[in-house]
Amino acid sequence: MKLNQCTKKFEFLTSYQSFQEKTWCVAKASSDETSLQDNLHYACTQVDCSVINAGGSCFEPNLLISHASVAMNLYYQSRGRNVWNCDFTHSGLITISDPSKLLLITEILP
Repeated sequence: MKLNQCTKKFEFLTSYQSFQEKTWCVAKASSDETSLQDNLHYACTQVDCSVINAGGSCFEPNLLISHASVAMNLYYQSRGRNVWNCDFTHSGLITISDPSKLLLITEILP
């Protein structure tokens, strides 16, 4: 392997690792309530979801999709950020945008 090819491969792997380190798992907006509830239940049997309990740092907004997303992300992060750890029967979505930094449209609109 030529040095230039090796450098390109290293740059790609470094970029991929940086990308992978900055990913989150959230529930798809199209997920139905039953799927969200199932995801929430499953994830919280595997990881500590106390942050979404009343008074917890991630309790607000108090919406099923928000709580499910937090739980799914906790699970995803704890399992190594692998694509398959965010599948949740095709209701999970990996994002590179930090969901904790996004405002909900409902908070902006009257």
